[in-house]
Amino acid sequence: MAGNTFGKKFRITTFGESHGYSIGGVIDGCPPNLTLDFDFIQSELDRRKPGQSSIVTQRKEADIVEFLSGIVDNKTTGTPIAFQIKNNNSKSADYDVYKNVFRPSHADYTYFKKYGIRDHKGGGRSSARETASRVVAGAVAKQIINDVSITAYVSSVGSCKLDKNYKELDFNLIETNNVRCPDVEVAKAMTELIKSVKKKGDTIGGVITCVIQNVPVGLGEPVFDRLEAELAKAMLSINASKGFQIGSGFGGTEMLGSQHNDYFNMDGSTKTNYSGGVQGGISNGMDIYFDVAFKPVATLLQEQPMLTTSGEIVNVMGRGRHDACVLPRAVPIVEAMAALVIADFVLMTNPNIP
Repeated sequence: MAGNTFGKKFRITTFGESHGYSIGGVIDGCPPNLTLDFDFIQSELDRRKPGQSSIVTQRKEADIVEFLSGIVDNKTTGTPIAFQIKNNNSKSADYDVYKNVFRPSHADYTYFKKYGIRDHKGGGRSSARETASRVVAGAVAKQIINDVSITAYVSSVGSCKLDKNYKELDFNLIETNNVRCPDVEVAKAMTELIKSVKKKGDTIGGVITCVIQNVPVGLGEPVFDRLEAELAKAMLSINASKGFQIGSGFGGTEMLGSQHNDYFNMDGSTKTNYSGGVQGGISNGMDIYFDVAFKPVATLLQEQPMLTTSGEIVNVMGRGRHDACVLPRAVPIVEAMAALVIADFVLMTNPNIP
């Protein structure tokens, strides 16, 4: 299976399945003599792990990362950094009901048709559990680019939306509520919406907004390695993601060019930032901001029609422990993928960091 590596200069290759012995990864291209903060790495994993609140999956995993190579006395050596996270609470029997059926809107059918075999237990390699490895790599990347600030938050759940510009928000409020929305009242409404949907055995989607600040000018390569193109690829590689827009996004289509142009100040900054911090595929030093749309989780705790491996349609009742909404746990994943992209471009520019 190809497609398990992300990045050019700073690369992460992930391995493992949702119900296997462990998941993990190998980070290659990390510069030597970087002193790693392992408590920070674990805290990032804790933000993504299951079972952290009543509105996410109740699978109980400690998600403790174990580093296997590439580090001496808390410092990177410049060699590959291997790590693993053991699976300790996978209830594979819950998935026996799916052994001979293809669930709607899952990877079951496409994996089977492409490879002629699939792991039905927890979705195997297609499970969002794989993203824990990305969070570890992203936490390392954040320490390479520690002058850059990357903040993601939930800006909508279903029709419940946060109608504020990111500059009006207090980012310190993001981690004060289970849904990770930087507005206390909107967060309460989002939480109640998720709970009501979960009670029905259903799921709901929404949008995560990410803001990257203090970005140096000059990141990004024309023509095909544009910064926004790499960010889009990173975000759309996350499970359940279905849309990406940067800067003015689709809203910019309703503006005139005279309204949309970001006119310069004398210091090279711009009076507006409809470009979202990227022009010509290269960062211009302004804040980078973008939205990522996530679909409702495909696994429902309801009876649904499913296609059997023998070509019949049967009704199957969903089982297992699943998120009614991926957004709260996807926030650190979005940040991690953004960090991987920025660190990759920074190391292309300055390979001698730190």
